[in-house]
Amino acid sequence: MKSLFLTRHAKSSWDHPGLSDIDRPLNSRGKKAAPRMGELIHKKKDIPNILISSPAHRAFSTAKAFAKTFGYLENDIIINNTIYGAGPYQLLDIVKSQDDLYHSIMLFGHNPTFTTFANMLSNENIFNVVTCGVVRIDFNIQNWVDIDYGSGSMIYYEYPKKHIKQ
Repeated sequence: MKSLFLTRHAKSSWDHPGLSDIDRPLNSRGKKAAPRMGELIHKKKDIPNILISSPAHRAFSTAKAFAKTFGYLENDIIINNTIYGAGPYQLLDIVKSQDDLYHSIMLFGHNPTFTTFANMLSNENIFNVVTCGVVRIDFNIQNWVDIDYGSGSMIYYEYPKKHIKQ
């Protein structure tokens, strides 16, 4: 059994129009939601074996908040440049290439790709993985290379407004 967590970055700031997209930080709401969602996942005892983040500042900041809650160090987070701007097929390649010693992986990235990817893996119909939303999909496989579209079962989709008063 393998579990994949798709975590969309927390709410980002648009206050600095001169910043490039990759450099946009979290806004105040995002800074509050990220650790709270990390705590929610931690309370479910769903601590992934590995955290892999887009290099975008908002995604990596979200990953850092989750890592802290899970007891990981910032240096434990793997930055994968492909996630930023990736489509579902590139994300699938990233997941398929993971070491089979890991039973669970958490990716931190962006929409619309994360919504499309979650739906393709699980045959679900999530309209939109909102900011700081976490989708857990389980696969009845032993090797990550065997993951494929439609082979997963969505276990949950958690998001801030479902649990946290904004």
